Amino acid sequence: MKTQAEAQIGVCSWSLQATGPRDLAEKVNALGLKRVQLGLTPHRDDPGAWEGTQDILAESAIEIVSGMFSTIGEDYSTPQTIRETGGVILDEYWDENWELAKAAAATAKQMGVKLVSAHAGFLPHEPSDPNFDKLSGRVADLAGLFAEDGGWLLLETGQETAETLLIFIDEMKKRGAQNVTVNFDPANMLLYDMDEPVEALRQLVSCVQQVHVKDALRPTAKGQWGEEVVVGAGAVDWTAFVRILAEADFDGSYIFEREAGDNRVGDITQGIAALTEAMKAVSV
Repeated sequence: MKTQAEAQIGVCSWSLQATGPRDLAEKVNALGLKRVQLGLTPHRDDPGAWEGTQDILAESAIEIVSGMFSTIGEDYSTPQTIRETGGVILDEYWDENWELAKAAAATAKQMGVKLVSAHAGFLPHEPSDPNFDKLSGRVADLAGLFAEDGGWLLLETGQETAETLLIFIDEMKKRGAQNVTVNFDPANMLLYDMDEPVEALRQLVSCVQQVHVKDALRPTAKGQWGEEVVVGAGAVDWTAFVRILAEADFDGSYIFEREAGDNRVGDITQGIAALTEAMKAVSV
């Protein structure tokens, strides 16, 4: 079992609502962290990568450990609208999203970033679904862009069950995309009212290269969103979560993603305390 350490903790650039690279560096320093996942394209009102970001972060010994590629055309108004528009499912935006992906892959390569995560969209539960073949082909093509120099494409969890994601990853291997793995986000499982996060992690852990540290409560009614909350205040059992990763000798990053609230640094600081307590509990 590998001890999970505070040095593995980082933060998503878009969660800090930074106005530029120096503001980002200041906020990461305020959190006492040394790892960042950088938005390579605009994401949730974040402008994406800025020129000079890598050098400015390096001044504070902050490392860009991964990137994020986001697609256009997504509508998060309701769970149903994102089911219909998420990821690379929409034909009318595929050409533009392909160009965005090429630009993101070029930026990642220039920065030496090997891990890039993305939402593929709602993966069909059955391979017989017509969208299964379309999504499989498009994600395999995207994976090819990031495969140069040993890069990996990490699929975000939450919009499908662990079983469905495993079937999809197996399909990627059949299509020659050996570099498709998982960025595990336990809160998404709750927000989308899918699997139980800890059990889903247990099923997927051999494929997980990075985790998002985010917490949530399940929706109170079908067809509604769950509620994102500060880490430690939601339904994720963080001690059990960390234990599964420790037992799998996980040496990747725990990246905080906060997409709600007006006090991001304060909320993430509170969450870091909860996560480090879970790490300590597991190491005993």
